[in-house]
Amino acid sequence: MKREDALFDASFIDEDQINRILAKTRRESVSSAPAPLLAIIDRAREAQGLSLEDAAKLLFCEDEAVLGELFRAANAIKQKIYGRRMVFFAPLYLSSFCVNNCLYCGYRRDNKFERHRLTMDEIKAEIRALERMGHKRLALECGEDPRECDLDYLEEAISTIYGVREGNGRIRRVNVNIAATDVENYRRLKKAQIGTYILFQETYHRETYRKMHPSGPKRDYDYHTTAHHRAMSAGIDDVGLGVLFGLYDYHFEALALLRHAQALEESFGVGPHTLSVPRLRPAEGVDLQTFPHLVADRDLKKIVAVLRLAVPYTGLIISTREEPALRDELFSLGISQLSAGSSTDVGGYASASGNGALRSSAPPQFHLSDRRPPDEVIADLCRKDFLPSFCTACYRQGRTGDHFMPLAKDGSIQNMCQPNAILTFKEYLLDYASPEVRSLGEKTITQHLALIPSARTRVETESRLERLTQGERDLYF
Repeated sequence: MKREDALFDASFIDEDQINRILAKTRRESVSSAPAPLLAIIDRAREAQGLSLEDAAKLLFCEDEAVLGELFRAANAIKQKIYGRRMVFFAPLYLSSFCVNNCLYCGYRRDNKFERHRLTMDEIKAEIRALERMGHKRLALECGEDPRECDLDYLEEAISTIYGVREGNGRIRRVNVNIAATDVENYRRLKKAQIGTYILFQETYHRETYRKMHPSGPKRDYDYHTTAHHRAMSAGIDDVGLGVLFGLYDYHFEALALLRHAQALEESFGVGPHTLSVPRLRPAEGVDLQTFPHLVADRDLKKIVAVLRLAVPYTGLIISTREEPALRDELFSLGISQLSAGSSTDVGGYASASGNGALRSSAPPQFHLSDRRPPDEVIADLCRKDFLPSFCTACYRQGRTGDHFMPLAKDGSIQNMCQPNAILTFKEYLLDYASPEVRSLGEKTITQHLALIPSARTRVETESRLERLTQGERDLYF
């Protein structure tokens, strides 16, 4: 398919092809021996990805010994590409107004509650609260409403966010998760200096998509599914995909997600910057008992591991939808980015800190499962030998899209990502951490300094750590 055709035509998601692969794999999996599956996993250790057929075989695997190998391979590939770095972000909900009626969402139009859109002063209060938590990277979220939350408002919000300072705090990267729009609007978002443009497909299965979106502009499957093609045509080279697992059969959704990633790479030479794996969660007016395809914890672990093997150079994101214990397991199966201390309430951060004027009884978009503050999550990661990171350097240095991929594939990105993670973590320890976490974190930094491949870069990183201690900030490679 030509790039121009893909701007509005989602036929690259070929349901017949995916269903044929699944049907064939389902039949063969009944009598499948471990050896062929182990061979697939061994090939994947080279970080060259998986075909849809091989991904399907691993998704259907129920052999505990093979799954153990799959999980170990996913962990090894994640460490090969990303090391033990875990990048933090927080969602920021700007508005609960929405004209869509999505059956899985607490913001759906038919839910009756007092809706709100943050004023610029309220946004400033939210950002100050987030900066006091140590966050440097945000994902903007809002319902789709052309009147209440248009692009003029979003541009002003982004500019406001970048302009807020709280002590040494500053938001350095604003990712945007908004409804599908046209090429010109994506150009405007690019000019507003967004980081990654994120849009979840929710479900790739057309009939399920139709049922889940009974009314509103989001009902247009093709326009929604081709949004990333339009964004990349507009010059946004970092885009994020995601599925809301639980709306349809996860085997189909995972393969379709991989096919979407392939389609972007075929059209633009580079696939998505991130993949997200949210599961359906309770929300206002959402009864989980009416959804027959809910995904079990064990299957989510399998999905994450297969995605890590299939798209080794892509960031995998887990949110606070999941329980702490499960998140801890997923960190070792390929996850490289996580949210912490999140709120899905409009105005929720400032209200929780006691510094916000907004006191809303409106329901959140969905309910959270991990409510630990960032400091507690960071302490847990340090105890497990991970390196917390607040890095945004690649975006500001132009290492995005097809400029990032060659560096990742030849391994040289480690000489920038590892020291940048250490430097941003040092900032967190100096400015935000509790005494206990500061002690844990200093040991973590010492441990991970030794993992910088270049001796010269390691020495320079140590020099910059001292400069941070003396009061400088925002040092990066």
